[in-house]
Amino acid sequence: MADDHPQFNARLTERIDIHPQLGRFRVAFDDGTAPDFTPGQFATLGLPHRRDPETGQTPHDRQGNPKLVRRAYSIASPATTRDHLEFYIVEVDNGRLTPSIFHLHEGDHLHLGPKIAGHFTLDPVPPGQNLVMVGTGTGLAPFLSMYETYRGNNRWGNFVLMDGCRVAQDLGYLDRLRGYAEDDPHFFYAPTVTREPDGSGWDGHRGRVNALMEADRFEAEFGFPLDPATCHVFLCGNPAMIDQVEADLLERGFVVETKETPDGSLHFERYW
Repeated sequence: MADDHPQFNARLTERIDIHPQLGRFRVAFDDGTAPDFTPGQFATLGLPHRRDPETGQTPHDRQGNPKLVRRAYSIASPATTRDHLEFYIVEVDNGRLTPSIFHLHEGDHLHLGPKIAGHFTLDPVPPGQNLVMVGTGTGLAPFLSMYETYRGNNRWGNFVLMDGCRVAQDLGYLDRLRGYAEDDPHFFYAPTVTREPDGSGWDGHRGRVNALMEADRFEAEFGFPLDPATCHVFLCGNPAMIDQVEADLLERGFVVETKETPDGSLHFERYW
C-alpha cells in the first residue's frame, strides 16, 4: 500500500488482534497526538480504494491521487488518552475499507479525519441516573470510552454494560471488563453469546441481549428496576437489535431522545 498519499496524516501506532477478523487499532496524528473528543463520538478513517480485480485499476481524483474510502468508527479509548485514538473494528467480507485496514502494519500511514463528530454522548443524561448500555459486536466501543473516561466521577448511579456477540472469541474486551466489574460495585458487565458451541467451556449468558432486558430478569440480575424515571438506555450496533429493544422499551414508558423530546431516556446509534 502506498505510504505517500497527500491526505495521509496519521499512523497506526499499535494493533491488537483479537482474532484474524477482529482487532483494536490505535491511531495517532503524525505528530503523536490525538484530537479532543467527547466519549460516544466517532472519527473517520480513510485509505485508498482497493484495486478493481478485473481492471487492476484504482479510482483517482482530479489531481491524480488515489481516491480514499472513508468510514466513521466510534472511538473506544477514553477521552483522557492523549496520544492515540483506539478503534474496535471487525473485518467485513468484501468490505470497501476494513480489508485494507486489516492489511495495515504498525507504523503504516492512513487518513484520520481531524473533525470528531456525533451526538451519542452522555451530555443529555442528568448526573446520578442509572445507565444501561446495550451493544452488539463492535457497538461496544462508545460505551467502553464512556465508562473509562468517567468512572470514579460519580457521573451515574449504576452502569450496566450488555455485550452481545455470536461466539465468545468475539468478546474483545472480556477480561478487562470482568475486571472492572469485580472492582466496581456499581459496574455490571453482562456478556452474552448466541452461537457459542455447547461444551465449549463458556459459562456466561447465552441468547440475545433482548432477553436480559425483560423486566423481572433485569431486576433480578442487576438489583434495580429498568425504569424510565431512573434509567437511561443507550443502544448501539445491529439495527435489528435496536428496533426490537426500542419497540419493547417504548411500551414500558421510555421515550426516545430527539430535538422534540430532549428529556427522552432512550438513545441509539445504528452501525449500518
